[in-house]
Amino acid sequence: MNKADYDLVIIGGGPAGLTAGLYAARARMKVMMLEKVTPGGQVLVTDWIENYPGFPEGISGIDLVQRMTDQAKRFDLVIESAEVAALDLSQPIKKIILSDGNTVSTHTMIIATGASPNTLGVPGESRFSGKGVSFCGTCDGPFFRNKVVAAVGGGDTAVQESMFLTKFASKVYIIHRRNEFRAEKILQERVFANPKIEIIWDSVVTEIKGLSNVEKLGIRNVKTGETRELPVDGCFIWVGTQPNTGFVKNAVKTDESGFIIADLKMETSVPGVFTAGDVRSTPLRQIVTAVGDAAIAVTSAEHYLENL
Repeated sequence: MNKADYDLVIIGGGPAGLTAGLYAARARMKVMMLEKVTPGGQVLVTDWIENYPGFPEGISGIDLVQRMTDQAKRFDLVIESAEVAALDLSQPIKKIILSDGNTVSTHTMIIATGASPNTLGVPGESRFSGKGVSFCGTCDGPFFRNKVVAAVGGGDTAVQESMFLTKFASKVYIIHRRNEFRAEKILQERVFANPKIEIIWDSVVTEIKGLSNVEKLGIRNVKTGETRELPVDGCFIWVGTQPNTGFVKNAVKTDESGFIIADLKMETSVPGVFTAGDVRSTPLRQIVTAVGDAAIAVTSAEHYLENL
């Protein structure tokens, strides 16, 4: 086996990356995890998590990430702060080009850089993130039991998640900038038939307001220009998600949205390159699915190394 700096390099330090690091370090692989800033990913901006097993009272995103990081470091996982600029996967030994010009070589890699929700870019959106502004109905819907919420978007995700919110909220406004949805017809039919849902057509959110939490939205009708304020307890934003794959380019196969395609073993189109978590083309993006992906990816990487 030709010489490389590492057996495995993990790109990304969210739950998937940290889990992969834990499994690989515990297996005594020569492994390094690269994270641009600090481990955690999107979980760091999640105020409270109630659907991750083992924490019956819930846990903050920051605390969960700290526990995951401490557990991985207990097995001597090497974590480096570095930004990946490009990949060279043309040879069996893969090269990772960093933004500072340095190069790291490895026999295998796991891409676990996650995804980022598209934002509205309006005043108050970042301020109230985790304080009424959410990008995940499955994660945060139960916090709005018997409350009034708004959902922004008109695709499949927005419509499906709005239906899910009606299990908890007393009323759900769907705010859409057009006068018809892009979602599948059968989903639209279900929304139109739901008495808890009211649709606000041809409108956009211009501002999110409140004191310590979301209290109301500024709304503008794109056709008439009319503005008004809508009292709500929360605002769910579903206007698309972007994979964090700028450095990947065409190195591995992706779907039409740019998410990395992998099989059940987390193998990508390039031998020795695996993926895990939200960056993968997957029907569900949750912490629990990310850590499951990571465990599979490390096991697959081990098998790959055994056959070199």
